[in-house]
Amino acid sequence: MQIADFDASNNLVALFLKRADELGEKPFLTAKHDGQWRSLSWREAAEQVCLLADSLRRLGLENGDRVMLVSENRPEWALADLAIMAAGCISAPAYITNTERDHAHVLANSGARAVIVSDAKLARPLLPAIVQTGIAEQVIGMAPLRCGQSAFACHEWADLLQGDAVAARKAIDDRIAGIGRQDPACIIYTSGTSGSPRGVLLSHGAILRNVAGAGEVLAQDFGWTDERFLSFLPLSHALEHTAGLYLPIGLGANIWYAEGLDKLAANIEECQPTFMIVVPRLFEMLRARIVKQVEKQGKFARFLLDRALSLAERKAAGKERLRDWPTEKLLDLTLRPKIRARFGGHIKALISGGAPLNPEIGAFFQSLGLVMAQGYGQTETAPVVSVNFPSSGIKLDTVGPPLRGVEVRIADDGEILVRGELVMLGYWRNEEETAKAIRDGWLHTGDIGHLDQAGRIVITDRKKDIIVNDKGDNIAPQKLEGMLTLQPEIAQAMVSGDKRPYVVALIVPDAEWATGWTKANGEALDMAALQRLPAYRGAIRAAIDRVNQELSVTEKVRQFAFADEPFTVENAMMTPSLKIRRGPIRERYGERLAALYKD
Repeated sequence: MQIADFDASNNLVALFLKRADELGEKPFLTAKHDGQWRSLSWREAAEQVCLLADSLRRLGLENGDRVMLVSENRPEWALADLAIMAAGCISAPAYITNTERDHAHVLANSGARAVIVSDAKLARPLLPAIVQTGIAEQVIGMAPLRCGQSAFACHEWADLLQGDAVAARKAIDDRIAGIGRQDPACIIYTSGTSGSPRGVLLSHGAILRNVAGAGEVLAQDFGWTDERFLSFLPLSHALEHTAGLYLPIGLGANIWYAEGLDKLAANIEECQPTFMIVVPRLFEMLRARIVKQVEKQGKFARFLLDRALSLAERKAAGKERLRDWPTEKLLDLTLRPKIRARFGGHIKALISGGAPLNPEIGAFFQSLGLVMAQGYGQTETAPVVSVNFPSSGIKLDTVGPPLRGVEVRIADDGEILVRGELVMLGYWRNEEETAKAIRDGWLHTGDIGHLDQAGRIVITDRKKDIIVNDKGDNIAPQKLEGMLTLQPEIAQAMVSGDKRPYVVALIVPDAEWATGWTKANGEALDMAALQRLPAYRGAIRAAIDRVNQELSVTEKVRQFAFADEPFTVENAMMTPSLKIRRGPIRERYGERLAALYKD
């Protein structure tokens, strides 16, 4: 594979077909069926993409039509996305966690003429939204659906894979010859941390620019062999769509699809990936699990972990010592191989994105011998702007230097501005918001930060999330929340304090810690009752006070309240990429937070 292919490709479908022609019978898409992992070859995938694209055209879809895609991560998701583009249409993926109302918004906003859905379960909230909006004319089920009497036509996936594959390929080659890098490829809907999701219109060139930049980094620092990616973040999210689908296509890699978060640990060991795309919340959960497992193994294992963390701190500070060498070798022979085995034993790098990664979390995994490549970007940049990688000198309080072809500058107020082919074409059907976001060719990201002496980007916070207290002091909430959730007593936290005299927090206690606390204190495991116990509250207060010792006066968390339940995607308190949704949380707990300011 040549890096030049990325720059020479006019569109994503052309890149895929070129790789398929080169790789033929090698495995491309792998998933578990009836308890066994089975792979679809590049040749088989290309044939199915061509047949499906040809069928979409026969159903009456035309150039520029939008096709909505609702499915869990699976090989058919990738085939559908490619086929939609190969048909000259625009892919509009939607989250599987969407409610009927969410689906209606995406349908109405995108104007999708067709919908591809995986099965009857995911169709349940979708079909009423299709009826309500009355826009989509065709519905395709990867598995059989019960559409009943409806205004739209219903089709089975298998039926659309029939036909003359050779003729379908020729038709696609002719069609995509007219699709350029500047043409629309997809509409990616933001995960909606506040307000209704906006459709971000991305060009083929924007994603190809991401693939080229990231591909160069991987080639430079890790080389390309038989790469294997494990896909488990939602493919409807820009990060997984680009880095979990089109980057592997560019690299000629084998993509494995996890069975779900509940089976992720087992799937990692079975897949043995070389790269994994992970959001910070999952790193936090993995760290907590590893720490608990190490503690159960006794004092020596705990000693080794402490030594690893101490070494990582000295490395980060540039204070490595020659006498650390024996400890490094001991860790390489004991703790680190066990941790690497939990990640399949072949991992080259863990790639973090989607939200800021707490440097302490990054240092933890680095200390265990894993390469942490934290990236930065947003949906509007397709999404990668920059990434930490070994040859750039990984510095965990930064998100690395911009990728090739990406310009970054800092505005007078500290906002990060981005320019280049990776920038979106605009918000779909929203010229007003597009004009606000892109000015003089520069995307105004809404993130605050600066460039360090080595040209690496340092993010301090979201411009719209920054807390400004009643004295005018600026406080970064994500920093405080990250520090709070490092405490074993605290699973989740949201801090508040805009236009207020001090910072307060809404706390979700860690369930496993709470269980241990009740056993040690002879109490029943009743979360509501526990929250009223002075001793239980005191334990949480002590955890907050440990964090406060490391904060400035204005940042300290003075009061706290408990949430009624964890923040989840299902209760709309988190996005599908596991970021907390401040708006819905404030709406539900506003009175409780306001009460923390009463004398």
